[in-house]
Amino acid sequence: MKSVRDAFDLTGRVAVITGGAGLLGVKHAEAIAEMGGIPVLLDLNGEKAEARAGEITTAYGVQALGLCCDITQPEAVSDALARTLAALRRVDILINNAANNPKVEEVGLSGAHWSRLENFPLDVWHRDLEVGLTGAFLCSQIIGREMARRGKGVILNVASDLAVIAPDQRIYRQPGLPEAQQPVKPVSYSVVKAGLVGLTRYLATYWADKGVRVNAISPGGVYNNQDPAFVKRLTNLIPMARMADRDEYKAAIVFLVSDASSYMTGANLVVDGGRTCW
Repeated sequence: MKSVRDAFDLTGRVAVITGGAGLLGVKHAEAIAEMGGIPVLLDLNGEKAEARAGEITTAYGVQALGLCCDITQPEAVSDALARTLAALRRVDILINNAANNPKVEEVGLSGAHWSRLENFPLDVWHRDLEVGLTGAFLCSQIIGREMARRGKGVILNVASDLAVIAPDQRIYRQPGLPEAQQPVKPVSYSVVKAGLVGLTRYLATYWADKGVRVNAISPGGVYNNQDPAFVKRLTNLIPMARMADRDEYKAAIVFLVSDASSYMTGANLVVDGGRTCW
């Protein structure tokens, strides 16, 4: 029987992380590297991915890899897999982390805020779903197929507390603005994140006999120097009365991609400071 310490060990395991150069993508990569794994950072910004991979290599002593990849294009995902296999010979973990997250500060035409459902641009809807859902599907299809062929692997889909609850649009309101100009959390964000949980359950049962486990994590909001008024409104909805620190999901990520969660598949781990229990 493995010790608890050994169950969390990722030594030599290769983890592909989409959106790998982003705020949380880098943190996921650091968590993998800290436990001895080898992170492969996929990002549309290839230079940034290579730079972050270099920093992780220096800091943790593992040979991290940064690759430019448009995950909405199957040929690009297949090429990224081929380059990963050529360099590292294997893929053990896929973390579907990439997402568009349109900012509520962006204002549309004619004084009406673009994020409101009545005004929401179809091209933004398509773009958000293309990255957040289609990208996750393609990476799961192409990289997951390789794991299934080998008979072992882990897929982790990064959802959100807004996959579990609806956004409280009151926290985005701006004093003095007419109703039509009030920003909201875009509909596409909730749809993408809820869709990832559905994709998780589908894949978990589809590849259960192939040794591929599939889970989701639904993190709460991460503090990143947001407007203090917004932070106050949001933290009033959280029993722990604060947003997450950007390093605070690392241990949960390691748990879900390691043998520590070996009897867990098709689940959605909610890590949100208690927000969804209110």
